[in-house]
Amino acid sequence: MLLKQMTDLFGVTGHEDAVRAFVREAAAPLCDKVTCDTMGSVYAFRKGSNPNLPHVMLDAHMDEVGFIVTGATDKGLLRIDCAGGIDPRVIVSKRVLVGDDRVPGVIGAKAIHLQSAADMQKVLGYDKLYIDVGARKKDEALKLCPVGTYAMFDSEYVEFGDALVKAKALDDRVGCVAMLRALKESDYQGDLTCAFTVQEEAGLRGAKVAAYRVKPDLAIALEGTTSNDLGDVPDHMKVTRVGKGVAVSFMDRTSIAHKGLLRFVTETADAKGIAWQYKQFLSGGNDAGAIHQSRAGVPCVTLSVPCRYIHSPSSVASLRDIEAQQALLLACLSRLNAENPVAR
Repeated sequence: MLLKQMTDLFGVTGHEDAVRAFVREAAAPLCDKVTCDTMGSVYAFRKGSNPNLPHVMLDAHMDEVGFIVTGATDKGLLRIDCAGGIDPRVIVSKRVLVGDDRVPGVIGAKAIHLQSAADMQKVLGYDKLYIDVGARKKDEALKLCPVGTYAMFDSEYVEFGDALVKAKALDDRVGCVAMLRALKESDYQGDLTCAFTVQEEAGLRGAKVAAYRVKPDLAIALEGTTSNDLGDVPDHMKVTRVGKGVAVSFMDRTSIAHKGLLRFVTETADAKGIAWQYKQFLSGGNDAGAIHQSRAGVPCVTLSVPCRYIHSPSSVASLRDIEAQQALLLACLSRLNAENPVAR
């Protein structure tokens, strides 16, 4: 399965090489031209037959959250910091793979029975965490995993329950898979560029360059987004709900959706009977935050797959929501052949 292949890849933000190579090979037979920019983002361009239609840019980021080695202790434990936003409360004792050689390791901290009562009330900072790769001395650890080496979660893609999947990097390999499907199946007759961007988790950096380079008339960002639909959470703060369809953002911390595009997307979903929901709590952000501010401005909207436990070793999403994201994307592209929601 394509999603399994993509979530298994090593692609920590700033080190997306393996994902980039996979995307270039997968996209090449589906489009007219594949290129890369100097930051490492991949562009799959499909020339349209109708020059009067808008140039559409689809966006999904290749990178995932992870860790970077910053040093080592005298006892051979790797000092680390996060690459992207990871809650340190969820990572102690988790397995990781360090570097391109995938050196196995475990994230550790001071043993709980050695912590004071005050320590137990605090969230451990990254200065208190380390990766144990089995080295005994500092030199041995740094020879195996030099400073600047990236580490990713070591977790498996597993389908379980009622059409659910757990894996690392669902944010945003789900979006990458959606774009590859669009290249293969979309009947859109205008110019189409799929931008597989880098460094979203480090601050939407690749998307800023991508939008400037592509100069699209409109853009659709494809994301994996947070879902806190379990536990004692008030309904209005349940950002999205797993299993309730693709999430459509009207606003988040980085962008406000273009009103015409937002209406176009939701009307299309209703007309096609595609399950959808609003991303209702104004949290987070994504590449749309950089894209919509490019040049003279780009009308933009975001379609997301809800993910529980996002930015963790095992995010959980619904295969039905993933299908809904892809179906809505294809339906919107098809409708764009006859209607331009951003025309003035």
